[in-house]
Amino acid sequence: MRNSYFQFKQFRVEQEKCAMKVCTDSCVFGAYVEVAEAERILDIGAGTGLLSLMVAQRSKAVIDAVEINPEAQLQAQENFNSSPWAERLLLHPMSLQEFSKQKPPTYDVILSNPPFFLSSLKSPDAARNTAKHTGELLFEDIISFAQQHLAMQGSLYLLLPPDEALYFAKLAEAAALYLRDTLHVYTSHKGKCIRHIQSYTFNALAAPVVKEFYIREEDKVTYTAAFEALLRDYYLAF
Repeated sequence: MRNSYFQFKQFRVEQEKCAMKVCTDSCVFGAYVEVAEAERILDIGAGTGLLSLMVAQRSKAVIDAVEINPEAQLQAQENFNSSPWAERLLLHPMSLQEFSKQKPPTYDVILSNPPFFLSSLKSPDAARNTAKHTGELLFEDIISFAQQHLAMQGSLYLLLPPDEALYFAKLAEAAALYLRDTLHVYTSHKGKCIRHIQSYTFNALAAPVVKEFYIREEDKVTYTAAFEALLRDYYLAF
């Protein structure tokens, strides 16, 4: 039976109220994004609050977290309140569209593990659908918000499956948000690419940087040295 929480070195993520639980690719994402110099960060679609907590651990930023689902709102707030950074974690229980009407500040970093699987069949579970499929939150909504509220030298980070990542990149470029780099995340050496971690800026590059990241070795059991190094400050096992 899956635990109702995920224990990290400096915080715990309770997750029994959320349809989408803590998963490895989200942990890679949270540890990968560059936030050390950020003063203000926005987490779009906070869920359990995992990403906000991970970036709070290694930054001094004030972090706004937007979440539309009532159960996830309660869960994220509980996780924020019990963390060492509660005073810097601000939950906004509303949609991104509603939040954009609140005259939010400019952000140095905007990050999101947004609804995805544009063309896949929907699950019969409504909460899981909202968490995994575009419907409540469109890619265009994220791009529009970034155009208005991302600092000129800021970064927008996305975690998406490969097909959806390519689609997002086309939409973003048409809106003058340019792909800076992509991390292809693989389950293992010789395994499949399951996610792209993308960063976007307002500065166009001749060619975005593409890197590869492997979670496990070829035996599909042993974590790679790169994974251990990235998650060492978070995972109890390392």
